[in-house]
Amino acid sequence: MAARNIVLAEEKGLDICAMCSACSSVLTETNHLLKTDREIRDKVNKGLKEVGVRPFDGTIEVRHFSRILFENVGLEKIEKKIKNKLKGLKLANHYGCHYLKPSEVFDEFDNPENPRSLDELIKITGAEVVDYSNNKLCCGGAVLAIDENASLSIANEKLHNIKEAQANAINLICPFCGVMYDDNQNTIAENFKESYDIPVLYYPQILGLALGMEPKELGLQFNKIKTKNLLQQLGF
Repeated sequence: MAARNIVLAEEKGLDICAMCSACSSVLTETNHLLKTDREIRDKVNKGLKEVGVRPFDGTIEVRHFSRILFENVGLEKIEKKIKNKLKGLKLANHYGCHYLKPSEVFDEFDNPENPRSLDELIKITGAEVVDYSNNKLCCGGAVLAIDENASLSIANEKLHNIKEAQANAINLICPFCGVMYDDNQNTIAENFKESYDIPVLYYPQILGLALGMEPKELGLQFNKIKTKNLLQQLGF
């Protein structure tokens, strides 16, 4: 299935921009594997032919949107477009499991053990990056369908550490991580007798605010954990 999606992009001669870390991981790993392993490529191409899809030829690249911003657009160019510096906003970055690993597949564009790309993307908006314990811990979403208690427990540890660090909000680059931290935050708080109320923002929402877009344009009214107080703090 991943190969088919890549081939559809190849037909148009366009690289793929992935809006989700998990999707980026699957597509990037598939692209890498098919480019480097002829036996698997031949097997996959045979399957593609059976469903009427032309063969994979390895002519495009897959990039996560934040990597495109960081590498292809560049921090300097983005910073020149900033209209509203988000001063006073303290953000906890969640890099997640699939944005940088396995590093050889992602061309080692950032260090998975000491990443900086999201930190730099946050800093150009004027917001502050807050460090917190176990900041590279998984969101728990990978085992949600298998062991809900374990999944929520992992997310609870992360939320607890972020609260301890006194962050105003969480910055995410993966919608599935949002399922854990935004959609399930109230359930987690109830299950573990905690009180969180930590807004969870997708990086395009943060960047959009800094670029001068209105909160409604960015869909902030649809965030599960309400952002009203946070926006008031920022002057919106």
